[in-house]
Amino acid sequence: MPVDRALVLRQLHHQHAAAIWRYAARLTGNPTSADDVVQETLLRAWRTPHILEQDPSAARAWLITVARHVVIDDARSAKRRHETASGTLPEPIQADSTGALFDALLVAEALTTISADHRDVIVRAYYGGRSIAELSDELHIAPGTVKSRLHYGLRALRLALQEKGVTR
Repeated sequence: MPVDRALVLRQLHHQHAAAIWRYAARLTGNPTSADDVVQETLLRAWRTPHILEQDPSAARAWLITVARHVVIDDARSAKRRHETASGTLPEPIQADSTGALFDALLVAEALTTISADHRDVIVRAYYGGRSIAELSDELHIAPGTVKSRLHYGLRALRLALQEKGVTR
C-alpha cells in the first residue's frame, strides 16, 4: 500500500516541529533562523522517501541530525562569513572624470596661446560666470568691446585647440 507522503509529512510536523524548533533556536539564538531550520529539515524529509516510509515517531533522531547539519551548513556558508550588515549605504558610483581633466588641461594650455585681453574676458565670462554688463563694469570697457573680445577670443581659442588636434 503506497504511503500518503503529505499525510506523513503533516504527522512529522505535528509530532516533531516544536522539538526541532527549540533545538534550532538554542543552536542559532535566533527564532527566525529556527523557523528556517524547521522548514528546511522537513523539506529534506519530504525529499527522502525512506524517512517518510518509516513510522513518524521513529524519525525524530534523523530530523534532529538533519536540523543540526542545516545549522552548521548555514554557519559555514559564504553568506554568513562575508556579508555584514551596514547602517550606511555605499557611496554612489561616480563617473570617470579623466576625460574632463584632460579637456580642462587642453583648454588651459590653449588659453595661454591667445592674447591677454581675449584670455581675460574669456576666463572672467566662462569661468567666473559674469555677464557682458558685469565685465564691462569690471574692465572699464564698452559692452560692445567685451562682445568683440569674446567673439575673437573664442575664435582664436578654437584655432589653438584645432592645432592641438581637438576636432570637436
